[in-house]
Amino acid sequence: MLVSTTPALQLIYDTAPIGLACLSRDCRYLLINQRLTEICGISVEGHLGRFVRDCVPALADSVEQIVRSIVETGEPVIGIEVAGQRADQVEERSWVTYWHPLRTQGGEIIAVNVAAEEITERKRAERDIRSARDAAETALRHLRDIQASLIEAEKLAALGRMVAGVAHEINTPLGSSLTVASTLQRKAELFAAEVARGNLRRSTLTGFLKLVSEASEQLVANLGRAAERVQSFKQVAADQTESHRRSFDAGELAGQVLSQFERQLRQRDIALSISCAPGLAMDSYPGPFGQVLTNLAVNAMTHAFPGGRRGTINVSIGAAGYEHVVLSFADDGCGMAPDVERRAFDPFFTTRRHDGASGLGLHIVHSIVVDRLGGQLRLESKPDAGTAFRLVLPRVAPERPASPELLPSQ
Repeated sequence: MLVSTTPALQLIYDTAPIGLACLSRDCRYLLINQRLTEICGISVEGHLGRFVRDCVPALADSVEQIVRSIVETGEPVIGIEVAGQRADQVEERSWVTYWHPLRTQGGEIIAVNVAAEEITERKRAERDIRSARDAAETALRHLRDIQASLIEAEKLAALGRMVAGVAHEINTPLGSSLTVASTLQRKAELFAAEVARGNLRRSTLTGFLKLVSEASEQLVANLGRAAERVQSFKQVAADQTESHRRSFDAGELAGQVLSQFERQLRQRDIALSISCAPGLAMDSYPGPFGQVLTNLAVNAMTHAFPGGRRGTINVSIGAAGYEHVVLSFADDGCGMAPDVERRAFDPFFTTRRHDGASGLGLHIVHSIVVDRLGGQLRLESKPDAGTAFRLVLPRVAPERPASPELLPSQ
């Protein structure tokens, strides 16, 4: 038996922008509006008065369960998504449905009103968004892998540059030691010959002992300097090839890292001034910390002092309260134009590509300072007025990478 409709209910059915239907308690179609026929591809004549199971067998079990629940509890069922195909189309479509009881004046439930809104386009957009997000996450993981590889490659390149400097620093005291040792060997042979002839004089013995004493002092001093260089290089190399966390003194580590560039700086007549406050203990990553200093030094030699320009690099490290360390790396070189300063940390951006620069040095500095060490980084530069980097690093590095933050120039 069909539900009798009032003019108001009929008007709602006729003008509603969503599909509407009324089902009897035994799941027969009592009313269907034109919009439902449009979005579902059904006909009023083919469904009105017929059971749901006869019209849409695939949905019959779900529909009967919902109607039964509403009849038993009197509560509406809202937001049920339905997927299927229209009879006249192959593409799968989606709808969201809302089910409410229809009562008599006495409160008896005699039917269930169903509202259906098509959400096919929304579902398609959601799938596209998910696909785009998955693709972006994959690309981000790939980019991070590439970035890690580039950082490792830059570490090895930096070690190569330091090896050249260290080799010279070691060769100088070793060469002096070899000269002293050779002289001592010849004098010892002459002294032994005189002893063998039996005409050794006191003055000869005194002179030989003096020579041995002076040679020993020079050998100890030169070999000591060489040993210090080797030990310093071993520690820096170990830190830069192994990014393990440990406790270290920021000033001492900075001195070890920058000492590897002393010869190169002297050859180019660039003065290096290092000022470090004592007792700057950090629980952080010495390898990345040293990598930052290495990249800043190489960047200064490459860009700040072109064409044999002389100048000075000033490095200072001090405390900023109890929880942070401030590192300043400044030069009085040629400086940067405003457009170069804005892009200085962009990956692969360089003004010296024709000289073999990769454009990754400062980008890696920013990545390490912010993402690995959990710090902040500020760059200030003006043409012909030098460049200054200011790093604020926590004494205790975060366990996980911090959110990127780049402080603007002021």
